[in-house]
Amino acid sequence: MESKNAKELIITREFNAPKELVFKVFTEAKHLAHWWGPVGFKLEVITLDVRSGGKFHYSMTLENGTEMFGVFNYREVEVNEKLVFTNGFADKDGNVIRAPFSPLFPVEVLNTWTFTEKAGKTILTMKGTPYNATEEENDFFSAMKDNMNQGFNGTFNQLESYLLKLQS
Repeated sequence: MESKNAKELIITREFNAPKELVFKVFTEAKHLAHWWGPVGFKLEVITLDVRSGGKFHYSMTLENGTEMFGVFNYREVEVNEKLVFTNGFADKDGNVIRAPFSPLFPVEVLNTWTFTEKAGKTILTMKGTPYNATEEENDFFSAMKDNMNQGFNGTFNQLESYLLKLQS
């Protein structure tokens, strides 16, 4: 689903699982390590404190040893309903840094992720907008939407497989 706001990335995905379970796998370390992140990366949860003012700090490592870090800074948490947070790349201590792939990617993105249930399935709606970004960073973010869609699709395919495993 494309947004009317060129700076906003919106992705809607349906999962064949109740929203309580989907929310749980987004907010518990023992689950996140099994599916979060780009395909081919191993995730390690460093810190996970899912509450307003809390943080999710993690490392992602490729088989060749390349390591990157990410961080979510939670602003609003409504259990089973909504997560609002800024996220970005991070250093090993959880401080937000520039993306390693481009000096033009916004340092932070403001996200609102909502979870709704329909007929036992969960609909996740993700909205992400550059936060405190320059016009150049906004333009770069907009130009990266296809890549971000592709990346999230891979991550959510991993989530779908993980949810099936949990429910079998």
